[in-house]
Amino acid sequence: ALPIWLYFVISFLSMFIVTATVTFVTAGLLSNLLGLTLSTDWVSLIILVFCILILAIGNFDILNNLLKLVGLVLLFSTVGAFIMALIHGRVEPVQNFIPTSIWENKSQLFLIALMGWMPTAVDLSTWNSLWTVEQIETAKKRPTLQETLFDFNFGYLISAVLSVCFLTLGAYLMYGSETEFSDKAPVFAGQVINLFTLSLGNWSYWIIAISAFSVMFSTTIAVIDGYGRALEKTVHLLFNTTVKQYLFWLILLLLGSFLVINQFLNDLKTLVDFATIMSFLIAPLIAVMNIKVMHSKEVGEAFLPPMWLQRLSYLGVLFLSGFTLYFIKIYFF
Repeated sequence: ALPIWLYFVISFLSMFIVTATVTFVTAGLLSNLLGLTLSTDWVSLIILVFCILILAIGNFDILNNLLKLVGLVLLFSTVGAFIMALIHGRVEPVQNFIPTSIWENKSQLFLIALMGWMPTAVDLSTWNSLWTVEQIETAKKRPTLQETLFDFNFGYLISAVLSVCFLTLGAYLMYGSETEFSDKAPVFAGQVINLFTLSLGNWSYWIIAISAFSVMFSTTIAVIDGYGRALEKTVHLLFNTTVKQYLFWLILLLLGSFLVINQFLNDLKTLVDFATIMSFLIAPLIAVMNIKVMHSKEVGEAFLPPMWLQRLSYLGVLFLSGFTLYFIKIYFF
């Protein structure tokens, strides 16, 4: 029961920060898209309530189809912007621009924050398993192991490709530019969308603005659903309860996330850094638990990954643990 308790504590401590972060960014994109003057925390609350209403309907197909649709929009718009950025080349650095050395502490802290969600958070593995089970129950059809692995690997590969595209766009369009990015979500959203239009042209503004909001909205609803399902299942395993708690966790998530957003209303960067660094710091624990689950008697040797992949997973744990210790060293000492 210790790993389950550990997972419960990790999820409970991280869920408000992570949900608040993605919702806050989504609210900024929506405010920019519609020209809203309403405070971003209240826009965030509207988005949270709307997401929970959709999930409370209980139709998993809504979530599944939404993620697929906006995923395609994101893929084509990002790859298009990436190609155009490569064609046009990097922006000219402003006069007297002094690049930050990668060996400086603040640069390394940024790298650790970047790795927290690039290409995706490690604890997403649990949600992916729960979504697979839900999909089986909804479709009344059990996919083969190969089909399940293909779905997971394809999604992860797309995430990895997009992360490289986003990193390149940042290097080509943001690094060295005279743009000073705002800590206010709506202003920041407008600045990021304008960077995309620099690559694709002004004609693409609305396409990028709508697709960016759609992607972040789908991320928000997926995060809310993921935490709701994970905590309901965890409590069920810990206390052997049959009471449905999904809606309870969604409402608790709404209240806690709104309070976090309210506290970081004019400090978007700090909130994002906090969320991504937290995800990175808990990654080694989640990775170890994933390995333990795969070697449990419930899984069986027939479903174990090949030996080379198992060894790679051990190296991944060492990599994550090493960077976690390094973060603690440069941040606290």
